[in-house]
Amino acid sequence: MNDYIEIDTLENEFEAQLLESILNERSIPHRLRSYYDTAFDGLYQTQKGWGHISAPEEYSTEIKEILTQLRKDAADIASSE
Repeated sequence: MNDYIEIDTLENEFEAQLLESILNERSIPHRLRSYYDTAFDGLYQTQKGWGHISAPEEYSTEIKEILTQLRKDAADIASSE
C-alpha cells in the first residue's frame, strides 16, 4: 500500500467537498482530515485552516493543480460579484 503524505491545507468545508468530488470522479485515492475538535469548538480551524488533504505522493502534483484551479475559479467568482 502506498504511503499517504499531507499535500495541502484546505481553507474551508466547501473547498474540501469540491475537491473530494473531483478526486472521487477521477478515482484518485485520498483522505481528508478536518481540524475541527468539538472540545475546542473549531478553534484549530481558525488558526490552521479547515483541514488537509493527504494522498499517495505520485498524485501530489495533480491534486495541487486541481486545488489551484478551484481556488482561482472561486476568486474569479468572488471578484465578479
